[in-house]
Amino acid sequence: MILFLLLVGLGIAAYRIGSQRAVSAVGGLDKVRQLHSRPGYYGALTALWCVLPALLVAVIWTTLQPVLLDSLLIDSLPATAPQLSADERSALAANVRQLAQGREVFAEVTPAMAAAAADYASWQRLGQIALLVTVLGLATFFGWLVVQRINPQLRARNRVEQVVQGLLIASSSVAVFTTLGIVLSVLLEALRFFQAVPLTEFLFGLEWWPSREGQDGESGSFGAIPLFAGTLLISIIALAVAVPVGLMSAIYLAEYATPRMRAVAKPLLEILAGIPTVVYGFFAALTVAPFIRDVGMSVGLPVASESALAAGLVMGIMIIPFVSSLSDDVISAVPQGMRDGSLGLGATSSETVVRVVLPAALPGVVASVLLAASRAIGETMIVVMAAGLVANLSANPLEAVTTVTVQIVTLLVGDQEFDSPKTLAAFALGLVLFIVTLLLNVVALQVVRRYREQYE
Repeated sequence: MILFLLLVGLGIAAYRIGSQRAVSAVGGLDKVRQLHSRPGYYGALTALWCVLPALLVAVIWTTLQPVLLDSLLIDSLPATAPQLSADERSALAANVRQLAQGREVFAEVTPAMAAAAADYASWQRLGQIALLVTVLGLATFFGWLVVQRINPQLRARNRVEQVVQGLLIASSSVAVFTTLGIVLSVLLEALRFFQAVPLTEFLFGLEWWPSREGQDGESGSFGAIPLFAGTLLISIIALAVAVPVGLMSAIYLAEYATPRMRAVAKPLLEILAGIPTVVYGFFAALTVAPFIRDVGMSVGLPVASESALAAGLVMGIMIIPFVSSLSDDVISAVPQGMRDGSLGLGATSSETVVRVVLPAALPGVVASVLLAASRAIGETMIVVMAAGLVANLSANPLEAVTTVTVQIVTLLVGDQEFDSPKTLAAFALGLVLFIVTLLLNVVALQVVRRYREQYE
């Protein structure tokens, strides 16, 4: 943090020095028109070259320093360490690191461990001092270098724009490669799962019980149909609540509400999006689910304590702002001329909304519904607390079901063998869920493109 603040201070100083250098290069403020760019661009160029190389070195240094220190620590472990296994040496190194940081260790601290911890702490201090000196030295050097090259012909604005463009490309590349890395990691682990469990059994099996022992020498059954059926059931219930309420709210706020009512109602509606999902889970488990059970039992219906209906209703309330807020923005963006033309031809306000405004806003409305659907499919906490963990293949909303995301969490919690089919099944579920949501987005884009062309 101290290093970051020092870099920020150096950057501000470099900006001022670069700007003043540019002004002095032409003889004063009254002659700045002789500069190729405004003085601020010279300051920005100086600040960028002062901060960015030093920041890059700091990131690389901070990443590699722990690896180097761990290597030195392994080499300096007590003489008995070579007799230990790899896991025991790693545990010993971890204890030494904890001891060096002044934390409590759950092992006997020998004099050799104390000496290794002292060496480790001294290496850390030395590394931090070297990092501070190197980074500040680089920042000062590059800042001085740019200041020396400032002259009226220097195309500072072009250089700054090139640097900013490079930063934007780098940021986009990070996002793309991160997504690619996630997909590949899930795909590779899923392929390992499909080597143990046939793809057809996973996709078309009707029983999900990964913890059961004794099936073909492996553990459990891995038919994913009950999980996707539960996900679909809860998502449909949630969308049945969110889409009508959200869309009607959006139409009212965009077409009928006064500006004062809109200024009050829209923020209040959007507060729902800021409530943590665990709070929705409490509400579903402690209020909605008992209420549904009591009502069902009063009319003679068998209702489970945890039901898909309770989870779906609360999830629908949670995603109402996704539909209402986005649809409101899209409806408000419909050109006023289309409304005026419809009203001028004798249509009523309601006819204008139904026949002109909503068709024109349909691509955005579809996008908001798809966003809400993706949110419903990926929700976990509400389902855990209100719908249960039972992989029940049923279309009855009054029974307990579970979803794909809940089972992914369940499979990865606790002490599990990472290469067992039970653990690898989480990656297979994640891969199929990714493909389903991808297809959903492709369909939505096709719908949006078709209607957008119609109204352009």
